[in-house]
Amino acid sequence: MKIGVSLPVRELKNDIIAIKDFCQMAEQLGYNHLRIPDQILRPGNKHLHEPLTLMAYLAGITESIELVPSVIILPARQTVLVAKQAAEIDILSGGRLRLGIGVGGSEEEYTFLGEDFKNRGKRCDEQMRLLKALWTQDQVTFNGEWHSISDTGLNPLPVQRPIPMWIGAKASPNGAVINRIATQSNGWFVLCTPEEFPKLNEKIICCASAAGRNPLEIGKEAGVAVVGPREAEWKDRVKNWNEIGLSHLCIRTLGGDLSPNQHLAKLKEVSGCLENLF
Repeated sequence: MKIGVSLPVRELKNDIIAIKDFCQMAEQLGYNHLRIPDQILRPGNKHLHEPLTLMAYLAGITESIELVPSVIILPARQTVLVAKQAAEIDILSGGRLRLGIGVGGSEEEYTFLGEDFKNRGKRCDEQMRLLKALWTQDQVTFNGEWHSISDTGLNPLPVQRPIPMWIGAKASPNGAVINRIATQSNGWFVLCTPEEFPKLNEKIICCASAAGRNPLEIGKEAGVAVVGPREAEWKDRVKNWNEIGLSHLCIRTLGGDLSPNQHLAKLKEVSGCLENLF
């Protein structure tokens, strides 16, 4: 199981030195990836940096750690522009981008961005198909319900062709989300409890098999908080998810109102404990 960390941008805010120190220490300690949340405009907006822009900076100050926005609200953004931005980050990082995507649940945010909330799922399906084409072909011709492209493409193409795309899924996603994960994604972020996981995972396995895909090729990642109300449980939760058979896990140091130095100390503490858990 590959273990990464969530970058606590809500707490580090504009302290760029603290952000740099956190990311570089996570890499030095051997964490596999950095997860970065997305939010553009929303009532009660919390402090969040735009993840694609931030990852371009992180690509230049790290060398090996994977960069993972979790998740970009894809239907709220222009597809071709996302394709270009993601390709650029993949190049700048040497092929270290894993693009988390989702459709979101805030109708107000879609309204603010001038996009249609009601058809976001269907548009996301089409966007994923177009993104894969743009990341793998020099010249693309694509005619969909919302996108029309003729004999053009990105230059340069990304290092990864295509860039892997992962999808967030809650405990009771609709059939469209299951199908999207099973047929188009490289993996999914597990936004449910260990008790809810088997039923949801079985649905994805069945759908993937029906589509001719090997379900074992679809990754699975959950998150575990190591501070806050459930801090005392984190080791047991990590072991439980490992026994379930996840491919990835994300450690979260946010939520305890830690100072930058406390975040770094927690990274070190957890890293030392992880060596003895498996």
